[in-house]
Amino acid sequence: MAAHTATNSPATAAGDGGVAGILLAAGRGSRFDPTGARYKLLQALPNGEAVVAASARALLAALPRVVAVVRPDDTATASLLRGLGCEVVACANADSGMAASLACGVQHAQEANGWLIALADMPYVQPSTMATLSGAIGQGAGIAAPLHLGQRGNPVAFGRVHLAALLALEGDQGARSILKNNPVNELTVNDPGILQDIDKPSDIQ
Repeated sequence: MAAHTATNSPATAAGDGGVAGILLAAGRGSRFDPTGARYKLLQALPNGEAVVAASARALLAALPRVVAVVRPDDTATASLLRGLGCEVVACANADSGMAASLACGVQHAQEANGWLIALADMPYVQPSTMATLSGAIGQGAGIAAPLHLGQRGNPVAFGRVHLAALLALEGDQGARSILKNNPVNELTVNDPGILQDIDKPSDIQ
């Protein structure tokens, strides 16, 4: 089980019993700027909003509870996300891979009926897509993933049946092993944002 420290946990969000949003914001974004001088998630989009803020706002618009996972040393991102209304979790072993961050977030919200796993560097996903995925979990789907023009993208939602597997994840492959070994309810959406991540400076434009 991944170690984590909860830095914000509003009482009003506890025990809502629905699907919780998990925003993975603990990566270092080294491909965006190998020198580390510019942190990808805090770069401004054309509308002036930080990448991570736009991703969080979309998730918050779709779900009443959002848990954002950050690195322990990333106080700037933690402060920004907390101000937007996210519960913020500092994942002690975030540098070991995306799976550690994912497990930290799920552990923090393990009483939920499901989890919508969103990536902080994908700010263009529409809230309606997230709501659709969450709704599929609420209706009994074990896993729900979006399709646009026949291509599967992110975010992906998991039902409570996968709690143990999510908490046991390790490495840098996220939840790919769970997706590979279980049925996935693929939902077609008119949302190119599910395929658009911010990986290099030109992606912001």
